[in-house]
Amino acid sequence: MANFYRDNKDIENVIDALDLTEVATLLEEDFKFAKEYDFAPKDAADAIDNYKRAIDLCGDIMANRIAPLAEETDLVGNTLNEDGSVTRAPGMKLAIELFGRTGLMGVTIPYYLGGLNMPCTVLTACNDIVSRGDAGLMNLFGLQGIAETINWFADEEIKKEYVPKLVSGEWTGAMVLTEPDAGSDLQSVKTSAYQDKDGVWRVNGVKRFITNGCGEVLLVLARTEPEFSDGRGLSCLLVEKGPWVKVRRLENKLGIHGSPTCEMVFTEAPAKLIGLRKRGLITYVMALMNGARMGIAAQGTGIGEAAYRAARDYAASRKQFGVTIDTFPALRELMSTMSVELQASRALTYYAAKNVDLETGLGRKFESLKGTPEAQTVRARFKKAAAFNKMLTPMAKYYGSEMSMRNAQGAIAVLGGSGFMKDYPCERYLRDSRITTIYEGTSQLQVVAAIAGVTGGLVNDVIADILGEGWSANHPRMTALLAALDEAIAYIKGREDAKVYHDLSARKLVDAAIALVVAALFVKLAEKYDYKKAALEFWLNMEFPRVKAGLEQVMSGYAGSAVDFETLAPAVPQES
Repeated sequence: MANFYRDNKDIENVIDALDLTEVATLLEEDFKFAKEYDFAPKDAADAIDNYKRAIDLCGDIMANRIAPLAEETDLVGNTLNEDGSVTRAPGMKLAIELFGRTGLMGVTIPYYLGGLNMPCTVLTACNDIVSRGDAGLMNLFGLQGIAETINWFADEEIKKEYVPKLVSGEWTGAMVLTEPDAGSDLQSVKTSAYQDKDGVWRVNGVKRFITNGCGEVLLVLARTEPEFSDGRGLSCLLVEKGPWVKVRRLENKLGIHGSPTCEMVFTEAPAKLIGLRKRGLITYVMALMNGARMGIAAQGTGIGEAAYRAARDYAASRKQFGVTIDTFPALRELMSTMSVELQASRALTYYAAKNVDLETGLGRKFESLKGTPEAQTVRARFKKAAAFNKMLTPMAKYYGSEMSMRNAQGAIAVLGGSGFMKDYPCERYLRDSRITTIYEGTSQLQVVAAIAGVTGGLVNDVIADILGEGWSANHPRMTALLAALDEAIAYIKGREDAKVYHDLSARKLVDAAIALVVAALFVKLAEKYDYKKAALEFWLNMEFPRVKAGLEQVMSGYAGSAVDFETLAPAVPQES
């Protein structure tokens, strides 16, 4: 039988090279759960075996049950009924049932709430596989962050009431954040919430672009403190599906048709406060968004995988001028680029996910050790992982989503006219990929999120984490690029227009930082797997010159797009 995990050794190889031993030990709290649950692992090897079994099961379900329905799902989409309910495509309904039945809807949820208690790295691998089969499904499967958020921040009564039903697939959830006039600027949210005379929270307002807004459990960002017009006035509230919530529109989208995107109206909707007031955006939504970034990074990786495979298979069989087109040098370079960038995205995304797991595990361990001599050492490592994640998660989302578009475009280029037709899935991959660069923060916003770590000197620290201290002595090309990056950063900081020029140059700096981190990961992987040596050489010879050219542009001092904007991009004449 087909299996999207077993037919892709790169997934297992990257996970093995990253070594999840410490992650497993932290999440299993030194394997104490084995005493309470028969199925809990007894040691790290047992845990990692369980992780691979879960990913294998996901690969089986996707290859044999769900991916064959992806074309139908794309065509059928979702239907908004007269009563405001939404009917899903058959493939989506089946997937939720299967993943709920197998426990995969609760990969990262603790055992006592019905979950598998596995790391974000495992969920990331599953999201990668799911997205290869049907990118729209990842939006539902990946919404496990709803259950995670409730588990992290809600009181015990709410956890036990809602999380098990989300894990079983009986219920699905939604992050209800965006509004018609508040897209990326969530501080401007106007949806309001107040407590009635009985102390029940009531939510009123309109939300737009809500993935799976037809779900049963809705985490709503609403303004509970009207005296504050910014993020300080926002709280996170849980609203159950009911007559007080109306889906008044399903968006007619370019892609990911299996994922319902809703416009919703809340009218005196009863709600339960999650966590503390005023912390909705600052703490809870930011935590939710970090998880969502990892989901989209994996989604981009999965789409990139599907696109690469479509191109490579076609090129090996399509003949022109008496030979298969995979013998043409130009197409060989294109497909090599697609393959190596895909490998880069997977390595970066899984490494970022491992750091998310370390931050989570070390944070819990620190809390348990407070007041002991060991606590400060654990705290220092926790803070290091947290700092890494502030840079790595947006990097992974940015790179993975942009790579998915490049690979989808590359697949269409390889297939030519056939790729433009709906007879092949490449046009669907291109349509599906485009949203990955937009939702959960546009690519530019990911650059903004990552740039502080880059300019703060974290890149060297991350490389040292991957390769060990003293790495530079053995890697002259990486050392040279890091020096060029540091020089560009110093140049920007010394300019009179440093703020404007910093923003103008941020993407080029982040691109160089990503190239360095990926190179380090390829070095580590190449030490274990021979096929990665070719990927490393390709990366050093193709990607390094590209990002070096970007740094040279930064050093040129040219800021025309900012200072000559009105001339370079004149306003469109308005009709009188």
